[in-house]
Amino acid sequence: MTDGEQTTDTTRQERASTWFSRLRDDICAAFEAIEDELVGPNPTSAHPAGRFERKAWTRDADGGADGGADGGGGVMSIMRGRVFEKVGVNVSTVQGEFSEDFRAQIPGADQDPRFWASGISLVAHPCSPLVPAVHMNTRMIVTTKGWFGGGADLTPVFPDDDDTDLFHAALKGACDVHDEAYYPKFKDWCDRYFFLPHRNEPRGVGGIFYDNLDTGDWEKDFAFTQDVGRAFLAIYPKLVRRHMDQSWSVDQRRKQLVKRGRYVEFNLIHDRGTLFGLKTGGNVEAILMSLPPMTAWP
Repeated sequence: MTDGEQTTDTTRQERASTWFSRLRDDICAAFEAIEDELVGPNPTSAHPAGRFERKAWTRDADGGADGGADGGGGVMSIMRGRVFEKVGVNVSTVQGEFSEDFRAQIPGADQDPRFWASGISLVAHPCSPLVPAVHMNTRMIVTTKGWFGGGADLTPVFPDDDDTDLFHAALKGACDVHDEAYYPKFKDWCDRYFFLPHRNEPRGVGGIFYDNLDTGDWEKDFAFTQDVGRAFLAIYPKLVRRHMDQSWSVDQRRKQLVKRGRYVEFNLIHDRGTLFGLKTGGNVEAILMSLPPMTAWP
Protein backbone atom coordinates (compact mmCIF):
# COMPACT_ATOMS: atom_id res chain seq x y z
CA MET A 1 0.00 0.00 0.00
CA THR A 2 1.31 3.45 -0.87
CA ASP A 3 1.27 6.31 1.64
CA GLY A 4 -1.50 8.12 -0.22
CA GLU A 5 -3.77 5.08 -0.07
CA GLN A 6 -3.54 4.93 3.72
CA THR A 7 -5.94 7.81 4.28
CA THR A 8 -8.67 6.52 1.96
CA ASP A 9 -8.96 2.83 2.87
CA THR A 10 -12.15 3.07 4.93
CA THR A 11 -12.85 -0.67 4.66
CA ARG A 12 -9.75 -1.48 6.66
CA GLN A 13 -10.55 1.24 9.14
CA GLU A 14 -14.05 -0.16 9.66
CA ARG A 15 -12.70 -3.68 10.13
CA ALA A 16 -10.23 -2.49 12.76
CA SER A 17 -12.72 -0.39 14.73
CA THR A 18 -15.26 -3.25 14.62
CA TRP A 19 -12.66 -5.64 16.01
CA PHE A 20 -11.77 -3.31 18.88
CA SER A 21 -15.45 -3.06 19.85
CA ARG A 22 -15.93 -6.82 19.64
CA LEU A 23 -12.87 -7.40 21.84
CA ARG A 24 -14.30 -4.90 24.33
CA ASP A 25 -17.54 -6.86 24.50
CA ASP A 26 -15.73 -10.16 25.05
CA ILE A 27 -13.52 -8.73 27.79
CA CYS A 28 -16.42 -7.10 29.61
CA ALA A 29 -18.38 -10.37 29.57
CA ALA A 30 -15.37 -12.29 30.91
CA PHE A 31 -14.78 -9.79 33.72
CA GLU A 32 -18.44 -9.75 34.75
CA ALA A 33 -18.33 -13.56 34.97
CA ILE A 34 -15.37 -13.26 37.35
CA GLU A 35 -17.36 -10.84 39.51
CA ASP A 36 -20.09 -13.49 39.85
CA GLU A 37 -17.63 -16.21 40.91
CA LEU A 38 -16.00 -14.55 43.95
CA VAL A 39 -16.57 -16.44 47.20
CA GLY A 40 -14.05 -14.89 49.60
CA PRO A 41 -12.78 -14.66 52.26
CA ASN A 42 -12.03 -10.96 52.05
CA PRO A 43 -13.74 -7.64 52.85
CA THR A 44 -15.38 -7.32 49.43
CA SER A 45 -16.90 -10.82 49.21
CA ALA A 46 -20.29 -9.70 50.50
CA HIS A 47 -20.52 -6.82 48.04
CA PRO A 48 -22.78 -7.16 44.99
CA ALA A 49 -21.12 -8.34 41.79
CA GLY A 50 -20.05 -5.46 39.59
CA ARG A 51 -21.39 -4.66 36.16
CA PHE A 52 -19.98 -2.40 33.47
CA GLU A 53 -21.64 0.94 32.88
CA ARG A 54 -21.17 2.38 29.41
CA LYS A 55 -21.03 6.05 28.55
CA ALA A 56 -20.69 7.33 25.00
CA TRP A 57 -18.79 10.52 24.23
CA THR A 58 -18.36 12.64 21.13
CA ARG A 59 -15.32 14.67 20.23
CA ASP A 60 -16.28 18.31 20.67
CA ALA A 61 -16.61 20.73 17.78
CA ASP A 62 -13.09 22.12 17.71
CA GLY A 63 -11.28 18.93 18.77
CA GLY A 64 -10.09 20.49 22.01
CA ALA A 65 -7.40 23.07 22.57
CA ASP A 66 -4.83 21.30 20.40
CA GLY A 67 -6.93 19.08 18.22
CA GLY A 68 -7.95 21.04 15.13
CA ALA A 69 -10.73 19.74 12.87
CA ASP A 70 -12.56 16.96 14.60
CA GLY A 71 -14.75 13.91 14.31
CA GLY A 72 -15.68 10.68 16.01
CA GLY A 73 -15.87 9.68 19.64
CA GLY A 74 -15.94 6.59 21.79
CA VAL A 75 -17.52 4.61 24.58
CA MET A 76 -16.25 4.31 28.13
CA SER A 77 -17.05 1.07 29.95
CA ILE A 78 -16.33 1.28 33.67
CA MET A 79 -16.99 -1.32 36.36
CA ARG A 80 -16.59 -1.01 40.12
CA GLY A 81 -17.15 -4.32 41.80
CA ARG A 82 -15.97 -6.78 44.41
CA VAL A 83 -13.09 -8.28 42.40
CA PHE A 84 -12.26 -5.21 40.35
CA GLU A 85 -12.17 -2.05 42.43
CA LYS A 86 -12.08 -0.19 39.14
CA VAL A 87 -11.68 -1.47 35.61
CA GLY A 88 -12.12 0.52 32.44
CA VAL A 89 -12.39 -0.85 28.93
CA ASN A 90 -12.61 2.01 26.46
CA VAL A 91 -12.95 2.08 22.69
CA SER A 92 -12.69 5.12 20.45
CA THR A 93 -12.50 6.08 16.81
CA VAL A 94 -11.52 9.67 16.06
CA GLN A 95 -10.25 11.75 13.20
CA GLY A 96 -9.03 15.30 12.80
CA GLU A 97 -5.82 17.28 12.44
CA PHE A 98 -2.76 17.37 14.64
CA SER A 99 -1.71 20.70 16.04
CA GLU A 100 1.44 22.27 14.58
CA ASP A 101 3.55 21.55 17.66
CA PHE A 102 2.53 17.85 17.67
CA ARG A 103 2.89 16.98 13.97
CA ALA A 104 6.63 16.42 14.08
CA GLN A 105 6.18 13.69 16.71
CA ILE A 106 3.80 11.53 14.61
CA PRO A 107 4.98 9.57 11.54
CA GLY A 108 3.60 11.10 8.35
CA ALA A 109 1.88 14.04 10.08
CA ASP A 110 4.56 16.49 9.02
CA GLN A 111 3.43 15.96 5.40
CA ASP A 112 -0.32 16.15 6.13
CA PRO A 113 -1.76 16.90 9.61
CA ARG A 114 -4.90 14.83 9.11
CA PHE A 115 -5.22 11.61 11.11
CA TRP A 116 -7.58 8.74 11.88
CA ALA A 117 -7.19 6.58 14.98
CA SER A 118 -9.12 3.73 16.53
CA GLY A 119 -8.34 1.45 19.44
CA ILE A 120 -9.16 -0.24 22.70
CA SER A 121 -7.59 0.62 26.03
CA LEU A 122 -7.97 -1.32 29.28
CA VAL A 123 -6.70 -0.83 32.81
CA ALA A 124 -7.80 -3.03 35.73
CA HIS A 125 -7.20 -2.18 39.39
CA PRO A 126 -8.29 -5.18 41.49
CA CYS A 127 -9.60 -4.97 45.04
CA SER A 128 -7.21 -7.66 46.28
CA PRO A 129 -3.53 -6.75 46.63
CA LEU A 130 -2.78 -10.34 45.58
CA VAL A 131 -4.39 -9.94 42.15
CA PRO A 132 -2.09 -8.08 39.72
CA ALA A 133 -3.18 -4.89 38.04
CA VAL A 134 -3.00 -4.97 34.27
CA HIS A 135 -2.96 -2.73 31.22
CA MET A 136 -3.72 -3.64 27.62
CA ASN A 137 -4.28 -1.58 24.53
CA THR A 138 -4.18 -2.04 20.78
CA ARG A 139 -4.73 0.61 18.15
CA MET A 140 -4.58 1.51 14.49
CA ILE A 141 -3.43 4.97 13.43
CA VAL A 142 -3.48 6.48 9.96
CA THR A 143 -1.80 9.68 8.73
CA THR A 144 -0.03 9.69 5.37
CA LYS A 145 1.31 6.46 6.83
CA GLY A 146 -0.57 3.71 8.64
CA TRP A 147 0.43 1.41 11.50
CA PHE A 148 -0.64 -0.65 14.49
CA GLY A 149 0.55 -0.43 18.08
CA GLY A 150 -0.24 -1.69 21.54
CA GLY A 151 0.65 -4.41 23.97
CA ALA A 152 -0.07 -5.60 27.50
CA ASP A 153 1.82 -5.44 30.77
CA LEU A 154 1.30 -6.77 34.30
CA THR A 155 1.77 -4.79 37.52
CA PRO A 156 1.58 -6.96 40.65
CA VAL A 157 2.03 -5.61 44.14
CA PHE A 158 3.66 -8.89 45.18
CA PRO A 159 5.27 -10.46 42.10
CA ASP A 160 4.49 -14.14 41.60
CA ASP A 161 6.90 -16.01 39.35
CA ASP A 162 4.20 -18.38 38.09
CA ASP A 163 1.93 -15.46 37.18
CA THR A 164 4.75 -13.69 35.40
CA ASP A 165 5.75 -16.81 33.48
CA LEU A 166 2.17 -17.57 32.42
CA PHE A 167 1.53 -14.00 31.30
CA HIS A 168 4.72 -13.80 29.26
CA ALA A 169 4.17 -17.26 27.79
CA ALA A 170 0.75 -16.24 26.51
CA LEU A 171 2.13 -13.12 24.85
CA LYS A 172 5.13 -15.00 23.46
CA GLY A 173 2.75 -17.53 21.94
CA ALA A 174 0.84 -14.77 20.20
CA CYS A 175 4.07 -13.27 18.91
CA ASP A 176 5.69 -16.51 17.76
CA VAL A 177 2.80 -17.39 15.46
CA HIS A 178 3.64 -14.31 13.41
CA ASP A 179 7.38 -13.76 13.85
CA GLU A 180 9.71 -15.33 16.40
CA ALA A 181 11.66 -12.08 16.50
CA TYR A 182 8.62 -10.19 17.82
CA TYR A 183 8.59 -11.39 21.44
CA PRO A 184 12.20 -10.57 22.40
CA LYS A 185 11.97 -7.26 20.56
CA PHE A 186 8.60 -6.23 22.01
CA LYS A 187 9.42 -7.52 25.51
CA ASP A 188 12.56 -5.39 25.60
CA TRP A 189 10.56 -2.42 24.27
CA CYS A 190 8.02 -2.91 27.07
CA ASP A 191 10.73 -3.10 29.72
CA ARG A 192 12.24 0.15 28.46
CA TYR A 193 8.93 1.94 28.00
CA PHE A 194 7.18 1.05 31.27
CA PHE A 195 10.02 2.32 33.42
CA LEU A 196 9.98 5.21 35.89
CA PRO A 197 13.30 6.99 35.32
CA HIS A 198 12.72 9.42 38.17
CA ARG A 199 12.58 6.42 40.55
CA ASN A 200 14.90 4.15 38.57
CA GLU A 201 12.45 1.25 38.75
CA PRO A 202 10.14 -0.69 36.41
CA ARG A 203 6.39 -0.19 36.67
CA GLY A 204 5.73 -3.91 36.87
CA VAL A 205 6.91 -7.27 35.52
CA GLY A 206 6.51 -6.30 31.88
CA GLY A 207 4.84 -7.86 28.90
CA ILE A 208 5.10 -6.60 25.34
CA PHE A 209 4.89 -3.18 23.74
CA TYR A 210 4.99 -2.33 20.05
CA ASP A 211 4.36 0.74 17.93
CA ASN A 212 4.65 1.88 14.31
CA LEU A 213 4.07 -1.72 13.16
CA ASP A 214 3.87 -1.57 9.38
CA THR A 215 5.50 -4.56 7.69
CA GLY A 216 3.93 -3.69 4.34
CA ASP A 217 1.35 -6.46 4.85
CA TRP A 218 -1.69 -4.90 6.50
CA GLU A 219 -3.52 -8.21 6.92
CA LYS A 220 -0.55 -9.72 8.73
CA ASP A 221 -0.21 -6.73 11.05
CA PHE A 222 -3.94 -6.68 11.78
CA ALA A 223 -3.95 -10.42 12.49
CA PHE A 224 -1.09 -9.99 14.95
CA THR A 225 -2.87 -7.14 16.70
CA GLN A 226 -5.99 -9.28 17.05
CA ASP A 227 -3.94 -12.15 18.49
CA VAL A 228 -2.46 -9.84 21.12
CA GLY A 229 -6.00 -9.04 22.27
CA ARG A 230 -7.00 -12.71 22.25
CA ALA A 231 -3.91 -13.72 24.23
CA PHE A 232 -4.68 -11.12 26.87
CA LEU A 233 -8.27 -12.32 27.16
CA ALA A 234 -7.11 -15.92 27.48
CA ILE A 235 -4.52 -15.37 30.23
CA TYR A 236 -5.49 -12.47 32.50
CA PRO A 237 -8.79 -13.95 33.80
CA LYS A 238 -6.82 -17.09 34.74
CA LEU A 239 -4.42 -15.00 36.83
CA VAL A 240 -7.31 -13.22 38.55
CA ARG A 241 -8.98 -16.53 39.44
CA ARG A 242 -5.71 -17.88 40.89
CA HIS A 243 -5.72 -15.27 43.65
CA MET A 244 -9.09 -13.53 44.00
CA ASP A 245 -10.40 -15.80 46.78
CA GLN A 246 -7.25 -15.61 48.89
CA SER A 247 -7.42 -13.57 52.10
CA TRP A 248 -5.34 -10.41 52.37
CA SER A 249 -4.24 -8.11 55.19
CA VAL A 250 -4.44 -4.42 55.97
CA ASP A 251 -0.68 -4.15 55.48
CA GLN A 252 -0.93 -5.76 52.05
CA ARG A 253 -3.66 -3.29 51.14
CA ARG A 254 -1.46 -0.38 52.24
CA LYS A 255 1.36 -1.63 50.01
CA GLN A 256 -1.10 -1.93 47.14
CA LEU A 257 -2.08 1.73 47.48
CA VAL A 258 1.57 2.81 47.46
CA LYS A 259 2.21 0.71 44.35
CA ARG A 260 -0.75 2.40 42.70
CA GLY A 261 0.95 5.72 43.37
CA ARG A 262 3.79 4.61 41.11
CA TYR A 263 1.20 3.78 38.45
CA VAL A 264 -0.21 7.30 38.66
CA GLU A 265 3.25 8.83 38.40
CA PHE A 266 4.04 6.92 35.23
CA ASN A 267 0.76 7.65 33.49
CA LEU A 268 0.80 11.38 34.23
CA ILE A 269 4.50 12.00 33.65
CA HIS A 270 5.73 9.54 31.04
CA ASP A 271 2.91 7.81 29.16
CA ARG A 272 2.74 8.76 25.46
CA GLY A 273 -0.82 7.48 25.11
CA THR A 274 -2.03 9.96 27.71
CA LEU A 275 -0.28 12.77 25.83
CA PHE A 276 -1.70 11.61 22.49
CA GLY A 277 -5.25 11.62 23.84
CA LEU A 278 -4.97 15.05 25.40
CA LYS A 279 -3.24 16.55 22.36
CA THR A 280 -5.91 15.28 19.97
CA GLY A 281 -8.91 16.61 21.88
CA GLY A 282 -9.96 13.28 23.36
CA ASN A 283 -12.36 12.78 26.24
CA VAL A 284 -10.46 13.62 29.44
CA GLU A 285 -12.46 11.15 31.56
CA ALA A 286 -11.66 8.36 29.12
CA ILE A 287 -7.99 9.31 28.88
CA LEU A 288 -7.58 9.36 32.67
CA MET A 289 -9.63 6.18 33.13
CA SER A 290 -6.34 4.44 33.91
CA LEU A 291 -6.00 6.20 37.26
CA PRO A 292 -6.90 4.07 40.31
CA PRO A 293 -9.83 5.01 42.59
CA MET A 294 -7.60 5.11 45.69
CA THR A 295 -3.88 5.46 46.10
CA ALA A 296 -1.25 6.53 48.63
CA TRP A 297 2.30 7.78 48.89
CA PRO A 298 4.55 6.84 51.81
